Amino acid sequence: MAVRLAHHVDVAGFDPLDSSIDRARAAGVATAATPAKACAGAEIVVVAVRTLPDVETALFGPGGAVDALDPGAVVVLTSTVGTPGAQDVAARCAGRDVRLLDAPVSGGPLRAASGDLLVLLGGDGETVAGARDVVDLLASTVVVVGDRPGDGQAMKAVNQLLCGVHIAAAAEALALAQGLGIDPAAALDALGAGAASSFMLANRGPRIVEVLAGGSPEVLSRLDIFVKDMGIVAQAGREAGVALPVASAAEQLYRLGEAAGLASSDDSSVVRLLHGSEVAMSPWRPEPRS
Repeated sequence: MAVRLAHHVDVAGFDPLDSSIDRARAAGVATAATPAKACAGAEIVVVAVRTLPDVETALFGPGGAVDALDPGAVVVLTSTVGTPGAQDVAARCAGRDVRLLDAPVSGGPLRAASGDLLVLLGGDGETVAGARDVVDLLASTVVVVGDRPGDGQAMKAVNQLLCGVHIAAAAEALALAQGLGIDPAAALDALGAGAASSFMLANRGPRIVEVLAGGSPEVLSRLDIFVKDMGIVAQAGREAGVALPVASAAEQLYRLGEAAGLASSDDSSVVRLLHGSEVAMSPWRPEPRS
């Protein structure tokens, strides 16, 4: 997202990982030693981190961004942190005369690079208008869900329910194909051409096939992100009094993956749990048919 924005506006950024800083700097993003230094004098700040504690550290911790912002600045929160989390961050920002735009995103790094994200907004009209030019550079689809921080997070929970279930279902389907003696890559091609196709099948399917062939795909979305997100989904379901049996099953699969040491692996690696370990960790080979 920072690189995408840097093609159109002046961007200064901070990241705790040196590798991310190096990539950003090479792409034309000015980098800084702290969030506060990156945000000094900024009218709009985009926060894209993994968890609610990361958001709190970036904004309110030592060298946090909010300390450097002038009254009226807008913080665009693109992270998935749940409705209560966004509401709390908004209240803390308001105490510093800073506005929060609840703006969780969906689409992944490839779509972020091309400005093709879905952005779900929760905020009053003035706050939305104040950050809309930046949001439109990141998104091909912008949905204003409601006028309060947390409204965007509520819709993101619904989105993540489907995404998490679809990844788990894609992993099950391709693991079953392998178990039945079907080449998973051929199965993926067939499924993608019919009614069973989905964005997650098309996006994660090749990486699931790679795992089933004994590989370790590049980490484009960590498995523990869906541990967090499906936990947010479960909490939302409890608070709304809505039963979520399919989402609950998917959540447990991701939690088992985390317990199995796959937290920092790509989320497609969840397929490792669905077969006997010898099959899941070795390449697919067709068995002779009589």
